[in-house]
Amino acid sequence: MPTECIPYKETNYFNELILDYLDEKEELKTFYNRFPNLENFKAQIDEKSSFPLKNREILVKALKEQYSGLEVSEATQRNIDALAEEKNFTVVTGHQLNLFTGPLYFLYKIVSTINLSRKLKEKYPENNFVPVYWMATEDHDFEEINFFNLNGKKFQWANAPKNAENDAVGNLSTDGLEDVFKLFSAEIGGGKDADFLKELFKKSYLQHDNLADATLYLANELFKEEGLVILDAQQTELKKLFIPYAENELLEQVSHKTTTQTAEKLNDLGYNVQVNPREINLFYLNDGLRERIIERDGEYFVHETEIQWSKDEILKELKEFPERFSPNVMLRPLYQEVILPNLCYIGGGGELAYWLELKEYFKAENVVFPVLLLRNSALIQSAKLDEKRRKLNISNKELFLKQHELINRKVRQISNIDIDFSEQKEHLVEQFQQMYELAEKTDKSFLGAVKAQEVKQLKGLDNLEKRLLKAQKRKLEDEVSRIAALQNELFPNKGLQERQTNFSEIYAEYGPELISVLLKELDPLQAEFKILTFGKE
Repeated sequence: MPTECIPYKETNYFNELILDYLDEKEELKTFYNRFPNLENFKAQIDEKSSFPLKNREILVKALKEQYSGLEVSEATQRNIDALAEEKNFTVVTGHQLNLFTGPLYFLYKIVSTINLSRKLKEKYPENNFVPVYWMATEDHDFEEINFFNLNGKKFQWANAPKNAENDAVGNLSTDGLEDVFKLFSAEIGGGKDADFLKELFKKSYLQHDNLADATLYLANELFKEEGLVILDAQQTELKKLFIPYAENELLEQVSHKTTTQTAEKLNDLGYNVQVNPREINLFYLNDGLRERIIERDGEYFVHETEIQWSKDEILKELKEFPERFSPNVMLRPLYQEVILPNLCYIGGGGELAYWLELKEYFKAENVVFPVLLLRNSALIQSAKLDEKRRKLNISNKELFLKQHELINRKVRQISNIDIDFSEQKEHLVEQFQQMYELAEKTDKSFLGAVKAQEVKQLKGLDNLEKRLLKAQKRKLEDEVSRIAALQNELFPNKGLQERQTNFSEIYAEYGPELISVLLKELDPLQAEFKILTFGKE
């Protein structure tokens, strides 16, 4: 399969914090323990070997209960069983419960996790490494997950279930998704691969009662043969393991104290902080409600409700009903590392940015901080589109330019006249340099007038250049139109394909080859953006 790699910094889609992390900038090294290369995982394995055997037993039991109603592949069952042994570890990615997986990068996250697990097994054959997808069942951002994009159309869960805005999304009923299924079925059409997608949607969402079970079924169907283990951490026995840390959060506000200092350091280095911590980073989750917990003068309240406790009462509630205490984005990473024998977290740029705020919090709680790895990113194109690109003499790297920059560049290249006035501007500057020298010898008050005239004439040349470029665009309207159409197809809504397009659009065309190619071509330790070309010209 034809592939090409582009450095992340040349795509213009990744922020400075992530680019500097990938470059291992010295000033960022205090915010993480180990950079993700195979050699560094030896020390991570040694450090995480302290993970309690009791926690492993509880984890395996919880996973078996979760999978009790599913068809479990031999590979996945083997991986679940392996987690009971002290020599075996996990590699984790997490994602929201987006409708029908949401954007394409859902697949890239999981493929990165599976492939890193395989690479670690090759490097350290005496251990086993289990790829885990952590379902974000306790989020309550319904507006972020209730749609997906297919063929330029938005398929949305219009009839929102009860408590959609307040409850954890994993608890939401799948009622109302029949209408989405009908629209999706009409759009995806017929054929073997389209029929598979329709059946997958139907069995996932119309034959399961809530969004957590639906997503578990969906992800398992797509990746069960690869041994993927899917975890819903919203379970009482798992939450019991987190009680000491939740208690520290309620009484000492440990996360706020440690991450606030880290956030200030990142700010001082010029980076935008991804998440600002609250004083208490726990939500109360019960009876269709997920709302944050607030402390005032020794009393505890659930925001915008009548619920309140004294210190002793809330600690009693925590011990009796730990499942009602839900970590937010700042505490979820710690919860993950408490219940999993995990070595590495794989996420997108935004996720890694807030993980980089957490090292000192982990240290304060005496929990091993994982290796952080940026997930793979890719652009998938057909051979037909690739041929169009080559005929237009556009490099793959140029595709990542802003559209006006790309069009301007190509118009300049294919025009039969020179639209670049740089030479004229240099000549003008040289002429005015003589005027400055003359002013210095006569009256220095004349310098201001010379400068003003220079600025005016350079601006005039800029305007002429822009008008000439505009005129050439009109003359080359056909080429301009084809350039824009190509880029719009590969970058829907002028954004990265992986953040817009649903996997079903590509699966309907290429079938199971989509996932097999991703597993073959995406190297999680190759920190470059990959372009994959499918099909024949």
